[in-house]
Amino acid sequence: MTMDRSLKVQAGAIKSRNVLTRAERIARLKELDRFDPEANIVGMAKVRVPKVSLKKKKKVKKEEEEK
Repeated sequence: MTMDRSLKVQAGAIKSRNVLTRAERIARLKELDRFDPEANIVGMAKVRVPKVSLKKKKKVKKEEEEK
């Protein structure tokens, strides 16, 4: 079966999430050495979400094919 055009996700429509799960926040805090296992979970430090940008790949000319 084919998928309807309106249901397909285009490459430019992929967005980064602005909210992390608790496990993702804890992992990110451990990377930054800011996680304290003794601290209360309710007052956990905020973590900036890294933005993912998709860059278009440049076409590389193959010299071998031209020769």
